[in-house]
Amino acid sequence: MIICTNKMEYTLKTQSQRVQKQMMVNGEKERVSLLFMKALVSAGSMDAVSQQMASHPQYLESFLRTQHYILHMDGPLPLPYRHYIAIMAAARHHCSYLVCLHSAHFLRVGGDPLWLHGLEAAPARLRLLDHINKVLAHQPWLTSCSHIQTLLKSGEQCWSLAELVQAVVILAHCHSLCSFVFGCDTNSDLAPLVSASPTGSPPTFCLFDAANGNANVPQSPANPSEHITPRRSLDSGCDMACLKERIHKSQGARDKREELLLQSQTLQTLQPTDLEVEEEMIFFADLTRFSRFTTDPDFCYQEFARREDDHFQVFRVQDYSWEDHGFSLVNRLYSDIGHLLDDRFRSVASLPSLHSPDLKRAIWNYIHCVLGIRYDDYDYGEVNQLLERDLKLYIKAVACCPDATKSPVCPRSMVPLKTSERIHVNLLIMEARLQGELLYALRAITQYMIA
Repeated sequence: MIICTNKMEYTLKTQSQRVQKQMMVNGEKERVSLLFMKALVSAGSMDAVSQQMASHPQYLESFLRTQHYILHMDGPLPLPYRHYIAIMAAARHHCSYLVCLHSAHFLRVGGDPLWLHGLEAAPARLRLLDHINKVLAHQPWLTSCSHIQTLLKSGEQCWSLAELVQAVVILAHCHSLCSFVFGCDTNSDLAPLVSASPTGSPPTFCLFDAANGNANVPQSPANPSEHITPRRSLDSGCDMACLKERIHKSQGARDKREELLLQSQTLQTLQPTDLEVEEEMIFFADLTRFSRFTTDPDFCYQEFARREDDHFQVFRVQDYSWEDHGFSLVNRLYSDIGHLLDDRFRSVASLPSLHSPDLKRAIWNYIHCVLGIRYDDYDYGEVNQLLERDLKLYIKAVACCPDATKSPVCPRSMVPLKTSERIHVNLLIMEARLQGELLYALRAITQYMIA
């Protein structure tokens, strides 16, 4: 009996030591990962979007893993298709940086240069995505079972269910990333400067201003320019010398990056750009005529709350949620992507920079509400209590029509925040929008499957 007890104690002690050792290993890996990312940032080897996100390294790692998986890892779609779909998504919001970036990647993975002349030169299968692309980008509540049926039953040009799910994930990922790019005002710094004519106008109607006891608050500001500045007119003849000088300066940083990659493999394959891509982006200034990759340029965001059509009903999360429905469906049709997306959603919600969970939830639920998604168990009066009017205007502009806002004025209520906290707000906007688009698309796919 004594021997048996000693053996049990020894076993428990050994297991405890193993657990502690594993925790130390995991902690060391995380520490190395964070140090590696910080080193890349200081060496200037990260693209500007990742540099912004690097103030939240735990989130950045989750974001890069997801992006690398959907664009570069095994999946039903060929690599050129993935980057072309990303170009189509970015073009809806006139995001020159993402259009240029994915044009460069498209050619590097063997894409046909003729496709970059515009949608008419692309295969018919890709052209079929144009409608769902514009709907998800601007009015995702219009996504219906009929759209899914059209794509899956188009004769020789039809999509498989797995291909369509990956395409939808790429579209939603790039749409929401456009919001982050414009929200952080990095688009003008990252891409060749081109002239762009935005579709639509910045939203000036705050959904909660006339609700929950605020009925006397006007629905639109007397002077919208006090809150949102119009897109600057950009000269299409960008200063090529300055851009080449940037590339020249980055060559020294490239050597440092290669040395760092030898020291750590944690994020070696996760960097979205490198020097070659930056060099190639020089040659895509003329390709950012966004009308090449889109149709129906007048189709833009409209106020969901003001729609009078009875058939556009509110999307109730209690009936179809990410946790109970979307996650399992997307993970089944596109292996592992559900886990990666879920990690992103959890990561952005757990970041410590905005210490109030109520504030994070108010931002998240407000974005979903302007997209027609409601939570029955949430008191929307908290939105007015926690978010000032100028902040709501900013959030809505970045989430719903970033291309029309270019560089939103930082709301007064955000001025006291640290830079990392402002970035956290933009990350919440991006992730809430991503989940909202996915919910509409996955619900339509579910309805098709059970029809």
